[in-house]
Amino acid sequence: MRELTCIGCPLGCSLRVFEENGQLRVEGNTCPRGEAYAKNEVLCPKRTVTSTVAIHGGTVNRLSVRTQTDIPKDKIFACMEQIKAVSVEAPAAIGDVILPDVAGTGVALIATKDVKKK
Repeated sequence: MRELTCIGCPLGCSLRVFEENGQLRVEGNTCPRGEAYAKNEVLCPKRTVTSTVAIHGGTVNRLSVRTQTDIPKDKIFACMEQIKAVSVEAPAAIGDVILPDVAGTGVALIATKDVKKK
C-alpha cells in the first residue's frame, strides 16, 4: 500500500493505493481526479519544472521559465542541467520557446515573463 495526498483539487484527499493482481485500486478519493492522480503518481510520476535562465540585454538579468507540460520525474535533473546551460537575448515574451525538447522529453521549455530590451 502507498499513501498519498491528492493535489488534483483543493480538497487534498488522503489516498491509499493498493496493487492487487497487477491492478491498482485507489481509496479515499472524493472525485475522479483523485483516482487518476494516484494511478499516475504510482505508475509514472510527472512534474512541471520551473526555473530561470540568464537573459542578456534585457531590463532584468533572469528570465522565468517552465516546462510547457509535465515531464517524467526521473528527467528533472537532466532538465535542470540543460536549463543551467541556457542563456537568451532580450527581448522575450510569455510563451516563447526557449528549448524545444528539454532533456529528450518532447516537452518545450517556455518563457513565463515578458522581458523588454534595455
